[in-house]
Amino acid sequence: MKSLKYVIAGMICAILIGNQVQAMGEKTIVDIAVGSKNHTTLVAALKAADLVTTLSGKGPFTVFAPSNAAFDKIPADSLANLLKPENKATLSGILTYHVVAGNIDAATLTGLIKKAKGTAVVKTVNGQELKASIENGKVVLTDAKGGKATVTAADLKGSNGIIHVIDGVLMPK
Repeated sequence: MKSLKYVIAGMICAILIGNQVQAMGEKTIVDIAVGSKNHTTLVAALKAADLVTTLSGKGPFTVFAPSNAAFDKIPADSLANLLKPENKATLSGILTYHVVAGNIDAATLTGLIKKAKGTAVVKTVNGQELKASIENGKVVLTDAKGGKATVTAADLKGSNGIIHVIDGVLMPK
């Protein structure tokens, strides 16, 4: 009788865990960002740039998501200025520079870097390119202005794409 209780308890746990995993997989990349206390500035920027609906769409998208700490590296007055309605186009250009069409997980990205003999080039949805390389065992992105951001967390999978958290804000030309 005791072992039957354990079997039933195990089955209930498996069902609950399975439902939780399924629910996570049903979240869009925007839902994942909204649920992260480390991405409140990114979410505010996505709203200001009117990109929430787009990035909640079918995708798939790969997003290199700057953390709050990454945005803290931008002077406060510059960031406040970017979030103003009159700067929506500029903000949108910066944010879409962090998005690549398709699902590029960490294994695929490192494979591209190795195939390109050290530096892979990926085209962002704003039409410009990012360079990806490996430095000290970590994936590093280099923007059009030479700025760098390191991937600090990879492969956060949503229903419409994948997120890689980065420690800097990438700037297009």
